[in-house]
Amino acid sequence: MKRSYVGVISLCVILALNIIFMQLLVHQFFYENYDGVLIYMGINILLFPIAIFIYKKEKHRGGQTNGK
Repeated sequence: MKRSYVGVISLCVILALNIIFMQLLVHQFFYENYDGVLIYMGINILLFPIAIFIYKKEKHRGGQTNGK
């Protein structure tokens, strides 16, 4: 299936943001700053449906599937 560069790059950016915010979440948890933990957890939860939306949009735009 052929993918567009915009979809793949946007999914890579969202993955990178998830990794960054998860590292920040762990850092804030280690230093017992629970307000920061909740903020970064909320951002991670919001990024997940955005990634699913982009994935489904790209999957729908894709080319032919091999006989399926």
